[in-house]
Amino acid sequence: MKTSLNYVMSGLALLSTQSCVSNKEVVQTEQPNLIYVFPDQYRNQAMEFWGQEGFSDKVNFKADPVHTPNLNDFARQSVVLTSAMSNCPLSSPHRGMLLTGMYPNKSGIPLNCNSSRPISSLREDATCVSDVFSQAGYDCAYFGKLHADFPLPNDPESPGKYVESRWPAWDAYTPAERRHGFNYWYSYGTFDEHKNPHYWDTDGKKHEPKEWSPLHEAKQVIKYLKNEGGERDEKKPFFIMVGMNPPHSPYRTLEDCEEQDYNLYKDKPLSELLVRPNAGVDMKKAASAPFYFASVTGVDRAFGQILAALKELGLEKNTIVVFASDHGETMCSQWTNDPKNSPYSESMNIPFLVRYPDVLKPRVDNFIMSAPDIMPTLLGLCGLGQQIPEEVQGRNLAPLFMDANAKMVRPDAALYIQNLDGEKDENGLVKTYFPSSRGIKTQDYTLALYIDKKTKQLKKSLLFKDSEDPYQLKNLPLEENKEVVKELCTRMGAMLKEIDDPWFQQNILSDLVTY
Repeated sequence: MKTSLNYVMSGLALLSTQSCVSNKEVVQTEQPNLIYVFPDQYRNQAMEFWGQEGFSDKVNFKADPVHTPNLNDFARQSVVLTSAMSNCPLSSPHRGMLLTGMYPNKSGIPLNCNSSRPISSLREDATCVSDVFSQAGYDCAYFGKLHADFPLPNDPESPGKYVESRWPAWDAYTPAERRHGFNYWYSYGTFDEHKNPHYWDTDGKKHEPKEWSPLHEAKQVIKYLKNEGGERDEKKPFFIMVGMNPPHSPYRTLEDCEEQDYNLYKDKPLSELLVRPNAGVDMKKAASAPFYFASVTGVDRAFGQILAALKELGLEKNTIVVFASDHGETMCSQWTNDPKNSPYSESMNIPFLVRYPDVLKPRVDNFIMSAPDIMPTLLGLCGLGQQIPEEVQGRNLAPLFMDANAKMVRPDAALYIQNLDGEKDENGLVKTYFPSSRGIKTQDYTLALYIDKKTKQLKKSLLFKDSEDPYQLKNLPLEENKEVVKELCTRMGAMLKEIDDPWFQQNILSDLVTY
């Protein structure tokens, strides 16, 4: 699913023509650098600028009352999407889509990765975004949370053992042969002690810095940018991914966030923090709101430190910077304790901001971007569209970032995917996954259909007219909205067929969904 590079290359040409010397000789600029920062469980609504002039009129929701000064400035320099979607809003499945440009049924990661799920792990034979950048001559560096590998008993300090003692093991060490082109490594699988993080470096040495993880990762990224210890080849462009864990849970105490950030929220009534009319302020979880928003502000500060370093080092102009997330956080919306894995806007709708000075004109755009589109789009923005692997299912949307009126189809729908554990073997290991729900989001509607595990018949449905009901308070009956349901199911069926989804393969709900 590739797109023409005409718009991308014209943007790069624009940048290069600005590098003329006095004798009128045009100096070709280097390939752009790229930094992709994606904190975990960061919902799109938790950015202060959505409540400010120039942005509030572009969305139909109320911004969370958060302090994000760096993102506020960054947004005014960026292409900002209102409708980027995490199609399978869980950590590992999203990361599989992000890295491979393929949906969970093809990326190798249909479920969150842990040692009880050998069927869910990033495909070693897939050509990931980092593989392509590496092959194109980039230095590739990964910092922070990966959570895309099936844990193995390969602890570098204790061979033959997992890196943690609990079962199932969730955390994982990723050896060099599974790093997909990343030649610099400072990462871990998944570990939720935010002020006691740990990382394995390129050589497999473990580091335990005793520092709030986003701020520590920002320091490590800046060290890499400054090349203080010869971390990178300065003759090469760089591709950096930064997987911050906060504002992911836990968000209960000052062990989970920085006190200076918590102080901004601690004295506010919950009714002033949980401003969405679909939020249960009386829920037990509501007490987490000040800590969640404190983590949001702390992530903003860490992100700002990276941006400041780019500017200080003179790297700002030729570096594409993306701020995104893997999925959202309901935070008591819809009165659910589950922060993710649902079609609700707080779960699926993620931040997506792209800054590319002198190439991308800042604006807010509402085209619907799906997670598998990210990988080919990043490559397209760097002029590598022709190197997008054939098996990639996402679309290169770089032309739309370059020009809102680009001559290509603007995506206006995204699939929703939920998978659960399927059959298990005698040892309790998951052998299959169950495609429990499929749905579709358009500019106007959200539809999700849930099936019974035994009969595979419809057991529940969600249908919201988001354009009139942005907080999804009214679940519309399918039988009373037959024409809308037919249109959505026809569209969804075609998309599921296109990606060879299990629902298409098994002809699930074919009385409703047209394949």
